Amino acid sequence: MGNRAEEDYNFVFKVVLIGESGVGKTNLLSRFTRNEFSQDSRTTIGVEFSTRTVMLGTAAIKAQIWDTAGLERYRAITSAYYRGAVGALLVFDLTKHQTYAVVERWLKELYDHAEATIVVMLVGNKSDLQQAREVPTEEARMFAENNGLLFLETSALDSTNVELAFETVLKG
Repeated sequence: MGNRAEEDYNFVFKVVLIGESGVGKTNLLSRFTRNEFSQDSRTTIGVEFSTRTVMLGTAAIKAQIWDTAGLERYRAITSAYYRGAVGALLVFDLTKHQTYAVVERWLKELYDHAEATIVVMLVGNKSDLQQAREVPTEEARMFAENNGLLFLETSALDSTNVELAFETVLKG
């Protein structure tokens, strides 16, 4: 016997989390689907996914969130999981400029394997670490604008903008 509310939904929407290893994709997933955060989360092997049903207007949407490995050696496996996704959160770590420097490569890979209609949000994660910031908000916002992406800064640690990021992509 499952929770009845979790079983009643009008649509299933697949969203993928992509970006370099260590940027906080797994914690964004666990914050959104279970309201949990782990200080010592391990590296994702391949792909993991979790679900959460959310109301968008009058429709119940079952969000299937796919957390992909950021490590290079899993790249061939994970690209297959982009297919059928309605949305993607392209995540970088605001405190590590090198994770932002490669978002263009991630975007190209996503567009090579995903539907042309996919909604993409650039997400600067770890906004709670302002003193360690290496990526200026305006720089990331301009990149997003120039590439037709949505943009938000989040913190999986303190929950800032996590709900908003997923719900905005799901609304498409």
